Amino acid sequence: MDRQEILTGLTARAEMDVLIVGAGINGIGAFRDLARQGVDVVLVDRGDFCSGASSTSSHMAHGGIRYLENGEFRLVAEAVNERNRLLVNAPHLVKPLPTVVPMFKFFSGLLNAPFKFLGWLDKPSERGAFVIKVGLILYDALTQGRRVVPKHRFEGRKKTLERYPGLDPKVKYAAMYYDGQLLSPERLAVELVLDAEAEGSHARALSYAPLVGADPASGSLTIRDEIGGREIVLRPKIVINATGPWIDPVNGKLGLGTHYIGGTKGSHIVVDNPALRRAMGDHEFFFENADGRIVLMLAWYDRVLIGTSDIPIVDADTASCTEEEIDYFIGLAGRIFPAYPVTREQIVFVFSGVRPLPPSLKNVSQITRDHSIEEDMLGPIPVLSLVGGKWTAFRAFGALAADRVLAALGRPRRESTEDLAIGGGAGLPSDPAGIEKLVLELAKDKNLVFDRARALVERYGTRAALVLAKVGPEAPETMLASLPAYSREEIAFLVASEKVEGLDDLVLRRSTIAWLGRASLPALNELCDIMGTLKGWDAGKRAAELARVVALLRDRHRVKV
Repeated sequence: MDRQEILTGLTARAEMDVLIVGAGINGIGAFRDLARQGVDVVLVDRGDFCSGASSTSSHMAHGGIRYLENGEFRLVAEAVNERNRLLVNAPHLVKPLPTVVPMFKFFSGLLNAPFKFLGWLDKPSERGAFVIKVGLILYDALTQGRRVVPKHRFEGRKKTLERYPGLDPKVKYAAMYYDGQLLSPERLAVELVLDAEAEGSHARALSYAPLVGADPASGSLTIRDEIGGREIVLRPKIVINATGPWIDPVNGKLGLGTHYIGGTKGSHIVVDNPALRRAMGDHEFFFENADGRIVLMLAWYDRVLIGTSDIPIVDADTASCTEEEIDYFIGLAGRIFPAYPVTREQIVFVFSGVRPLPPSLKNVSQITRDHSIEEDMLGPIPVLSLVGGKWTAFRAFGALAADRVLAALGRPRRESTEDLAIGGGAGLPSDPAGIEKLVLELAKDKNLVFDRARALVERYGTRAALVLAKVGPEAPETMLASLPAYSREEIAFLVASEKVEGLDDLVLRRSTIAWLGRASLPALNELCDIMGTLKGWDAGKRAAELARVVALLRDRHRVKV
């Protein structure tokens, strides 16, 4: 829905069933579910969709195998099943991920495991092959009812080193199991938003519209349109606070003194190391670093993503990746693949965010990743705070929130979202032959070269046809000089059809351009020119927007612009 249309409607009629504050994945999950049930719902965020904590994930759809030793079987079972649903419902953006666990000991951790399970031990300790084998057997058992990926396998040192040349030769065993990879969490999030709005005019999503205050006596809340510079008063029956790490400050604006969040910071780096990328294949390496912390190296497109830290933090707005964290990531990569050292010069992108976890005195690795809903009152209006959660389980958390709302409104659930396709996953063939046929048909119908048609299908799934229906046949000369994998028409479609307001929305959340280190100054100039033409920006506005995004990428993400 067009931004101006939404603002005009909200000004004319301030009443609604539900106002969701926070358009991270938890808020978006609840928004889509409520929209599907026909509830009059408005979603707002102070920034772009999925621009806060949800944009800083490890790019995995996973069950959280390591939470088994904390005894969180329900959490892991739910997440594994939600992972499987994502693989089916969003196959263009969520792919099966073969995950390798290299091990250097056999019995290590055997005595510690039961104490961790009982909560009597919270210090990290190296897990040996025996403990990991037991964990993987349990992990496989949780998916017996809905298996969409193969079971795990175990291999000894000889086969492991043959399969993964360059791996540390001190390795004794390697396990391989499957999880899921989120190719672009931000694209998945925006496609969920678009799906929700497609349900009808009762579902409206507005970015760059922060909450600025509330009147408990009247039960009204005020948001500010950052683009147009005006304030709008809203009167919802129910408020959902889905702002993640910012739940307590946002509740403070409502006059509620809550203490629901005690988050931890997680940082990652993305590196361009072709030799390391080839050695990894299309795998994730998930292992314990020397200090006992669980870390990962993920093959992602032609790059390698390395993370993550887990550091307590008070103010989510101050989260950034430190030099010490970068040293840590470089060191852990060298521990597993010493033959292909990572250097600072290879870093193309850095990101850091805060996990919205509940307060706890436990070691950070043992704080639950489960979700819960806390209820307070703003005068006569219930305020539901969505605390915790995992990216993978957003649908289940959204359904839980939607059920609470439906019960409060006295309305029945119309349908489940369990098997509801997401965006370009709708109608996408599940087999390689079917994908090949779709690509061939698209290439023939739109007069495209085969590789270009394939790239669009890989990027957008069945939405590729929608992209081309809007822009028509592409001529070779329309491909961007600085980004030859994109055309001017494709970028124009994203800007016009996917709620893009700023240049950073385009390079960080509607595409992986910046994430993969391709946001050069010439590229940003070309993209800003396209956006400026569509939005009617004058030369001053274009220059200011370019300068703002260049500074953001350099300072926060260490992009070499």
